[in-house]
Amino acid sequence: MATYTLRKVLSLIPMMLVISFLIYLGIELMPGDAVDFLIPPDALATMSQEQLNAMRESLGLNDPFLVRYFKWLVGLLHGEFGYSIQSGVPVATLMKNHLPATIELTVTALIFSSIFGVLLGVISALKKGSVLDQFLSLVGMVGVAIPQFLLGLICINAFALHLEILPVGGRMANASQSFIERLPYLIMPAIVLGFSMTSGVMRYARSSMLDSMGKDYMKTARAKGIPEWRVNLLHGLRAALTPVVVLIGFRLPMLIGGAVVIEEVFQWPGIGGLFVDAVRSQNTPLVMMIGFFSVLLVLISSIIVDIVTAMLDPRIKLS
Repeated sequence: MATYTLRKVLSLIPMMLVISFLIYLGIELMPGDAVDFLIPPDALATMSQEQLNAMRESLGLNDPFLVRYFKWLVGLLHGEFGYSIQSGVPVATLMKNHLPATIELTVTALIFSSIFGVLLGVISALKKGSVLDQFLSLVGMVGVAIPQFLLGLICINAFALHLEILPVGGRMANASQSFIERLPYLIMPAIVLGFSMTSGVMRYARSSMLDSMGKDYMKTARAKGIPEWRVNLLHGLRAALTPVVVLIGFRLPMLIGGAVVIEEVFQWPGIGGLFVDAVRSQNTPLVMMIGFFSVLLVLISSIIVDIVTAMLDPRIKLS
C-alpha cells in the first residue's frame, strides 16, 4: 500500500506540469491582456503606446510566454504564488481568505449528497417496483435535469423571501463565529449544490444494489439462514458501495466547479466568484493558483478513490 501510494504521488509531478502549462497557454491565447482590463476604455484612448508598454513591463507582460511560465513555476516551487494584478494583494492571502468558504460549502454538500444518495438508493432498490421506488426515481430524474441556478433561485424565493426561515445569502465570516452560527447561511447553498449529486448517487446506488442482490453469494447467505437485513447490509451493500465510492470520489472536483454558480447565486464568498473575476481580467497569477488547486484536487481524489476501493473490495489489489 505504501509503495503504491508513493508511486501515485510521484506520478502527480509530470501530470501537474503538463496541465499547468496548458492552463497558462489557454490564458495566453485569450484576446488582450491584463492591462486592457485594468485601464478604463476612456483612459486607454488617451494613453500613449510608450505608457502602455511601460505598464506591461512593470507587470512582466512583455516577457515571452515561456519565460513568464517558468518564472511562475519557479515561484511556485519556492512557495511564492505571486500577486493579484488587479489589487496587488498576495495570491496566497486571497486564497486563504476565500478557500475556507468554498471547502466548507463543498464538503458539506458532499457529505449530504453521499449519505442521502446511498441511503435513498438502497431503499429504492429494496422497494423495487413500489410507489416509493417510482417516486424516488422521479425525484432523481428531476435532480439531474434541473439547473442549479434555477433551483437556487426557487429556494431563495421559497425559504428566504416567503417563509423567512433562512437568510437570502452571504456567509458570516467572522473568525469568532462558530460553524453552528454560520449553519443557517450554509443550508440552502449546500443542499442546492448537493441535490443534483444526490440524485446521481441515488440512481447509481440503486442500480449497483440491484445488481448485488442478484449475485450467487447473496443467495448463499440467505440459504444459510442469515437474517435478510444482515444479508443486505453486510453482503449486498458492501459490494454495491465499491462503484458508488468511485462516483463520489470523482464528484468532489465537480462540486468545486459547480460551486462557482452557487456562490454567485447565494453571494457565497468563496473562490468561485474570485475565479470568474480573475478570468475576465486575465489575472494570470490568481487564475493559475486556483486552476492548480483544482487540478491537484482531482488527482488526489483519484488516489483516494483507488485506496478506498481496494479497502472495500479485497479482490482489488494495489500493485
